[in-house]
Amino acid sequence: MYQTSVLLLCFGLFCCKQTETVAPVLNSVQTDTFFVKGADVSWLTEMEANGIVFYNKLGKQTDCFQILSSIGVNTIRLRVWVNPKFGWNNIDDVVKKAIRAKNAGMRLLINFHYSDSWADPGQQTKPIQWDSLSFLSLTKAVYEHTYSVLHTLHQNNIFPHWVQIGNETNNGMLWPQGKASENMSNFAQLINAGYEATKKVFPSCKVLVHLSNGYDQQLYKWMLSGLKTHQAKFDVVGMSLYPSATDWQQKNADCLANMQYVINEFDKPIMIVEVGMSWDEANACKLFMKDIIQKLKTLQHHKGLGVLYWEPQAYKQWKQYTLGAFDNSGKPTVALDAFLEK
Repeated sequence: MYQTSVLLLCFGLFCCKQTETVAPVLNSVQTDTFFVKGADVSWLTEMEANGIVFYNKLGKQTDCFQILSSIGVNTIRLRVWVNPKFGWNNIDDVVKKAIRAKNAGMRLLINFHYSDSWADPGQQTKPIQWDSLSFLSLTKAVYEHTYSVLHTLHQNNIFPHWVQIGNETNNGMLWPQGKASENMSNFAQLINAGYEATKKVFPSCKVLVHLSNGYDQQLYKWMLSGLKTHQAKFDVVGMSLYPSATDWQQKNADCLANMQYVINEFDKPIMIVEVGMSWDEANACKLFMKDIIQKLKTLQHHKGLGVLYWEPQAYKQWKQYTLGAFDNSGKPTVALDAFLEK
């Protein structure tokens, strides 16, 4: 108890030294009527640098943001890595993509991995520069990194509507200190560091925590109960959902039950921030997408905020990934037509 009190006192003193709060952004408030139809396109600049181009449904070469906008996408999600080896997904790369999203009239979700590379249920590796930090210093690093990235976006007149603290944090993040099964309190404090930094720059921005397997109610019960016990601060629960062409109906049904449970038990709205299905099962994927969108819209009090496709523009097995929604000719498949339907 004494150690926790000292840590919180030191963290509070650290936060007070930061630059004064940036004025609230009026257009960053989630409205009841806005439904997210989104895409994570964090690979886009790397793909373009490798000569990959995109085509609309008529076969005309077209900017990817324009293609996505034409088929109903209104929100872009971008991941942030701390010090990536090749620069992709660092702050400069994120700003370039965020400006393009803004110019396309899209809203923005910023996804902090707090790693130099991928963070997911199987790996939550600390950035190399943070590897030897004490827990107090690690908490400060989360705050500083989050604040710095968001402040840079603000300086470029980019105003995210949502910020995600950690990626698929089924067992916490920044292992081993932030491993939830070993120290849920530490994980909650890391989330709070990201939350406070976000609200310092964008007071109206909604903060997400994110778990995979949206159909796994036991996972969400364990994690969200633990975070609630340790007073973690967040506004929205983010889910991933990757069914197959043969099991999507059952997984959607289980996901709906889990979403209703989360809303009833924790009073948090839901956003499905990652979906995907094999690109050559486009018709099944469209049915899956239509169904999960309708299920989100049935949730009480407009607490189903929307759904985002993960890297739909990936095609021809880019990075060995096969769950995109463009075909091998670089055109969008019918899967994304689900976004056009009312």
